[in-house]
Amino acid sequence: MKQSNVIHSKPLEYYLSLKYPMSIYPEDEGGYTVMIPDLPGCISQGETLEEALANIDESRQLWLETVYFSQKRAIPLPSKLQ
Repeated sequence: MKQSNVIHSKPLEYYLSLKYPMSIYPEDEGGYTVMIPDLPGCISQGETLEEALANIDESRQLWLETVYFSQKRAIPLPSKLQ
């Protein structure tokens, strides 16, 4: 791959180590929905808060890996770091 095609200037581990702010929503029927607004489409759910947080962590990792290796767009930094 040519260097000019590379969007990311840092290794994947850097992006995986960033702490992204999350929005947590309790559901009326029980459970929780969690989303990371800085990562469009990164949403998960869980029956308990602990499960929802574990699920969103997995979703965040998969989102970052997918975008990193696709090289089609830049990975946004957490809004609190911008």
